[in-house]
Amino acid sequence: MILKELSEAIGVSGQEGPVRAVILDAIRGHVDEVEVDTLGNVLALKRGTGPEPVRAMVAAHMDEIGLMVVGHDSDGFLRVSQVGGIDARLLPGKVLRVGPEGIPGVIGIKPVHLLKGDEYKKVPKLDSLVIDIGAKNKDEARGLAPLGTCATFGTTYREFGPTVSGKAFDDRAGCAVLVELLRGERLPCDLHAVFTVQEEVGLRGARVAAFKIAPDCGCALEGTICDDIPKDKDASPTTEMGGGPAITVMDRSFVADRRLVELLIGTAEDLGIPYQIKRPGIGGTDAGAIHRSRGGVPSVTVAVPCRYIHSPAALLSLDDFDNTVRLMRESLSRLTQRTLRRE
Repeated sequence: MILKELSEAIGVSGQEGPVRAVILDAIRGHVDEVEVDTLGNVLALKRGTGPEPVRAMVAAHMDEIGLMVVGHDSDGFLRVSQVGGIDARLLPGKVLRVGPEGIPGVIGIKPVHLLKGDEYKKVPKLDSLVIDIGAKNKDEARGLAPLGTCATFGTTYREFGPTVSGKAFDDRAGCAVLVELLRGERLPCDLHAVFTVQEEVGLRGARVAAFKIAPDCGCALEGTICDDIPKDKDASPTTEMGGGPAITVMDRSFVADRRLVELLIGTAEDLGIPYQIKRPGIGGTDAGAIHRSRGGVPSVTVAVPCRYIHSPAALLSLDDFDNTVRLMRESLSRLTQRTLRRE
């Protein structure tokens, strides 16, 4: 499955090359045009069969969160800062892959045997953590991992029956959905598939891609927050794993176009595809940049619910993944100029 290869590829924001290579190989022979722009976005076009095809931009970001080397200690440890939203609570003791060659490293922290008093209760700050790559001194560390080298989690993709686990499902899950759409039959609309860069640090790739394509509408495909684990008090989850594709009506980056939301919901209900509405007001996606391009682009976000995103190991349901592919394909098949007409 393409998700495994995508998940295990290293692609921290701004250094998405290995992910891009996987995608280009996966879509070869399935698209009419493909190019890599100056920022590193992959722009692919699969022409539609309709008499007046809608120009639909569907985007999924290639980049993942990570760490960047910002200094070297005299004893060979690497000092780091975050790239994207990383929770420092998750880092101590984790195995990492450092640099393009995937040098193994471990996040070092003071041993529990030496903790005293309130140290047991304190969450370590990122600037107090280091990566140990086994270097003997500063020069060796600098040679192996120069300033600006990125690191990501050293996680192996695994299958647990109908559930899979891996790193970077935000947004390699969305990338995998988009690859499946391109590998499928032609749609009535022109499918402008964009695999974007630098989403985690400011929706940067989507901004320039949307300006270039000038689409009639846009959709961001994501792996989104799934907060459905047991809680101390009754609270609605953001999304639920197994509940189907998550449709966004609003997040911190945009308000979804109601016409596109109704298209997705109507398609799901007509065909019996499970779906859910993501709890509004949380997170942000490439749709936040797409909808503001040029004179405005009606946009929406559809996501695969993922537990523990932005962590060393996320989980998703393969049924949710398959249903996201199906919902997107069927909805795009129904997309016409009339869909976007304002009455």
